[in-house]
Amino acid sequence: MNTLVCWKCGASLAALTLPLRRLEECKACGAELHVCRLCVDYDTTVAKSCREPIAEEVKEKERANFCDYFKPRPDAYHPRDE
Repeated sequence: MNTLVCWKCGASLAALTLPLRRLEECKACGAELHVCRLCVDYDTTVAKSCREPIAEEVKEKERANFCDYFKPRPDAYHPRDE
């Protein structure tokens, strides 16, 4: 299995215990981690940017949320080249 990394800065999250707590933060950059951007169901090409059909919509994709379907994905970090 790939090591989890922060969706915002790419720092390793290997030291954290799963499941991630709702208010867990990246030790390197302080980003909240129980967020849509770190979830396996996050997909900007589908409605509400979520592939989980029965999940409640979360408006702020980079803020901690209470989604029961949250599952962290190892490939969430994408350097911003824009």
